[in-house]
Amino acid sequence: MRIRTVDTGYFKLDGGAMFGVVPKSLWNKHNPADEKNLCTWAMRCLLIEDENRLILIDTGLGDKQDARFFGHYDLHGDASLLSSIRQNGYTPEDITDVVLTHLHFDHVGGAVTYNHDRSELRPVFPNATYWSNEAHWHWATNPNPREKASFLRENIWPLHESGQLKFISEGSSPFPSVDFLHVNGHTEQMMLPLIHAGKHRLLYAADLLPSSYHIPLAWVMSYDVRPLLTMQEKETILQTAAQENYVLIFEHDPVYEAGIVEQTDKGIRIRERGNLSSFINL
Repeated sequence: MRIRTVDTGYFKLDGGAMFGVVPKSLWNKHNPADEKNLCTWAMRCLLIEDENRLILIDTGLGDKQDARFFGHYDLHGDASLLSSIRQNGYTPEDITDVVLTHLHFDHVGGAVTYNHDRSELRPVFPNATYWSNEAHWHWATNPNPREKASFLRENIWPLHESGQLKFISEGSSPFPSVDFLHVNGHTEQMMLPLIHAGKHRLLYAADLLPSSYHIPLAWVMSYDVRPLLTMQEKETILQTAAQENYVLIFEHDPVYEAGIVEQTDKGIRIRERGNLSSFINL
């Protein structure tokens, strides 16, 4: 098995929204805000080569929206989804599977693009099966007012129309080395891949733990539809992560790709963080 992070660039989001009820005097020490109260965040995907499968987890923001849309998020950085995939030695045609943890635009936007004359939307990875789950698909395609701006039709429906979309049922997995934890605090039935790689267990934490700064239970995003449930889910998963020494992969942390946690007298806290390669050699 070979596992690599995939850098798709950076964007900015409001610091208060990203840290919820936590006072700015606390979170600003970790990820300082600019004059507009915006903080920089990564859009970090994951690539898993396992026997004859090449699995991409999440796809970043993509490039098909207009300048007005992107202007809200101050995209920056030199990397893109496809350039990073090529840098890892692969082409879009090599991807066999795309796992979408959930269908918010910064996770699914890179899954779909325009054709050469912008007359039609199509999946970016022509040979891949795209994976979601039925409950989340229904949630995303019939959006509630709180999340409506995060579920964009142009990111979602082309996957269904292509015939490349399939669903993962809770408690099952199409991959021998990947299980899925389904959580409901951030959005309905978000899927967290738990990767079994030899002696290592790696949890791609998506928006349950968007960064290494979100480990304390009360550090919950205002974007979450059920914040109290997020806290419960974090507590359960972090206890297991501490006990079993999971490597946590952070999708949005602007600096640290991964980390491990430990139990302290103040609750579970980050023990060590750094590049993914400092925790595994795969």
